[in-house]
Amino acid sequence: MGVQLDKEGFDLGIVTTNGDAMLAFYRDVLGFEFEATFNMEAVGIAAMHRVWANRSLLKIVVPVKDVPPGPGGGMMGGTGMRYFTISVTNLDELTAECEAAGATIVWTPREIRPGVRVAMVEDPDGNWVEFIENS
Repeated sequence: MGVQLDKEGFDLGIVTTNGDAMLAFYRDVLGFEFEATFNMEAVGIAAMHRVWANRSLLKIVVPVKDVPPGPGGGMMGGTGMRYFTISVTNLDELTAECEAAGATIVWTPREIRPGVRVAMVEDPDGNWVEFIENS
């Protein structure tokens, strides 16, 4: 038997030492809905900023102690989770807003197959965020 899901969407945690900039990117640039910031030092978390994208929760986790950075290089920089995808209806406008906010644009909007366009941007920590638009 496979997983029996309890909610639509999923929770994703991004560990960072750059909490303020990461929160500003996801909340202010992308428009995710800010829920709260929690201190959870009992489990090594100085701050957990929680922002929502519909029914998916992004947890921006700032550790109590310094941690080494993950490998750079985007999608092909190493194994493991390297990017995540957000389905949008305003690909061109969103990409322009990210660029205006100073985000690195990895891929400008482009068609990858008939009726499907994508763009890829970097958040302040260099994590890749893919936006996909279906026509």
